[in-house]
Amino acid sequence: MGRSKLPIKKIENITNRQVTFSKRRYGLIKKAYEIAVLCGIDFKSGRKQTNSKIRAKK
Repeated sequence: MGRSKLPIKKIENITNRQVTFSKRRYGLIKKAYEIAVLCGIDFKSGRKQTNSKIRAKK
């Protein structure tokens, strides 16, 4: 049994939306780094921090 399908909708609260995006971005960068290590290649994320006040807990 898998997970049930959730509807995709915009998060209206700006702070919650930014925190959620920050958490997802961190997870994607972590996965990309793990793949780069396994494949033996260099990894450059090329990311810019747009808002230093909002941070996701790692």
